[in-house]
Amino acid sequence: MKTVAYHNLGCKVNAYEMDAMLQALRDSGYQIVPFEQKADIYLVNTCTVTNIADRKSRQMLHKAKKTNPEGIVVAVGCYVQSDKQTVEADSAVDLLIGNNRKKDLVAILENYFDGVAQENVIDINHTLEYEELKIASTQEHTRAYIKIQDGCNQFCTYCMIPYARGRVRSRSQAAVLGEIEGLVSAGYKEFVLTGIHISSYGMDWKAQEGSLLELLRQIDCIEGVARIRLGSLEPRIITEAFVKGLSELKHLCPHFHLSLQSGCAAVLKRMNRHYTPEEYLSSVALLRAAFEHPAITTDIITGFPGETPEEFAETEAFARTVKFYEMHIFKYSKRKGTKAAVMPDQISEEIKAQRSRVLEALGNEDSRAFRAFYVGKQVEVLFEEQKQINGKMYQIGHTKEYVRTALAIPPELSKDAKKFENCLVTGKITGFLEQDLLLMEL
Repeated sequence: MKTVAYHNLGCKVNAYEMDAMLQALRDSGYQIVPFEQKADIYLVNTCTVTNIADRKSRQMLHKAKKTNPEGIVVAVGCYVQSDKQTVEADSAVDLLIGNNRKKDLVAILENYFDGVAQENVIDINHTLEYEELKIASTQEHTRAYIKIQDGCNQFCTYCMIPYARGRVRSRSQAAVLGEIEGLVSAGYKEFVLTGIHISSYGMDWKAQEGSLLELLRQIDCIEGVARIRLGSLEPRIITEAFVKGLSELKHLCPHFHLSLQSGCAAVLKRMNRHYTPEEYLSSVALLRAAFEHPAITTDIITGFPGETPEEFAETEAFARTVKFYEMHIFKYSKRKGTKAAVMPDQISEEIKAQRSRVLEALGNEDSRAFRAFYVGKQVEVLFEEQKQINGKMYQIGHTKEYVRTALAIPPELSKDAKKFENCLVTGKITGFLEQDLLLMEL
């Protein structure tokens, strides 16, 4: 029996695909072991969203070869797809597998060991095939990420993902629903729909099979589904009709990640983002009118080429206006092959870092204010794990708005504390236990 050690980098789509690959390996008789352990095969699912991601991918490939120089190091995914020549030239890598070939992992390995040479990196930009992968379990025990879509047609000027993932390809509704039904049977209660650009779900079908909203309606009807979350959305999908449809779903969590990137119209235009700050604010207003205190989270890039102090000030002011629950702040990373990489007026790392600190401080302030809203209120929490804090045991979980919450476990119940895990419990928030952790009582 061959052993396989694995390491996953990058987004939730990568995590889903890693779970599917590991399942295929187990089903074929391979034994999965920790990455630090000596193994026959090392599987590294790479990322290329930033230069740092490329570097981390290389580091993990080299770490694998160092752990066992005789082991087969397999580089998989986005870094392979976007920079095949560099990965091929890396002496630490024995086998390359690009995107849309992860489903063939077991067959590719068998061919490799049989000495059969083959090309495992396709022209991702000219395929219409959705790569069908499936999971029966995940590395989490209460929440399952469900991949519904791949690829992106947006071509933001800073982004490599369309080149690494190809064009929009949607998964059939039947496959999505079947996978969720199987996971419900396995005990999962919360489902997060994820993809590279889920706002484009269904747009590639010539014969309209259904929209994202239609898919959500069908998932909402599956018995045993307790919660549905959405991955990152484009602001333009937030229309009155779409929000009305969302508000009618019984199990949708009011937690919306709307990608912003900049609060300045001029910067958004240079980024090739297809909305204005005013349109973004309108989307936020629609959500806040339809849901009580919804969690609005976002991504912001600081130091995009040409971003002047005045343009950054517009972004800061915009963020103060919206008052996000959480902001994920990224310093602009130059990506070879993108339009932004050759734009004039590149910003220094020092200025990027300074601007990031400003937004991070604001984000921490607004995030605490969002959480404080729940003090004294009843909330529903899905508990996920047991954790000791300051010598005391707690069950930790999340509200529908994805606010981390803790419930103290009385000593007399400590032996039975596990019974709370994967359970939906309603209680009253009494205050903060930590900066990002609320405390509840039954």
